[in-house]
Amino acid sequence: MKNTALVSKSAGFTLIEILVVMAIIGMLAVMVAPNIFNQQAGAQRDAAMSQISSLETALDTYRLDVGEYPDSLDGLVSNDSGRASWNGPYLRRDVLPKDPWGNDYVYDVDGRQFTLISYARDGAQGGEDDDADIGL
Repeated sequence: MKNTALVSKSAGFTLIEILVVMAIIGMLAVMVAPNIFNQQAGAQRDAAMSQISSLETALDTYRLDVGEYPDSLDGLVSNDSGRASWNGPYLRRDVLPKDPWGNDYVYDVDGRQFTLISYARDGAQGGEDDDADIGL
């Protein structure tokens, strides 16, 4: 009978053991979480650069067909030039994409050249680190 009593008392974990395991898990989470968030920010920046590259290709194709860049990015989806040489839509889904943070891309054209940028996470011009503007 003594053997049965000893087995049943030592069958579980003590409160101290559980607290130690929870503390170890907490420390691991504190070390891993920043790396996960940094990877997410990098992935969003990479996605924005990829979208900008696709938009630049569509803009160049538009220019080859029409002879000049559109006044706005809407020209890639609908014929806002009124020219018969427009051979669009120039985007795969016929919809202008937003940047990974849900903002519109900023497009500026002076006739022969254009700039296309994303204001990144903060949605405002300038910024540093994850808020820095993105363009190719």
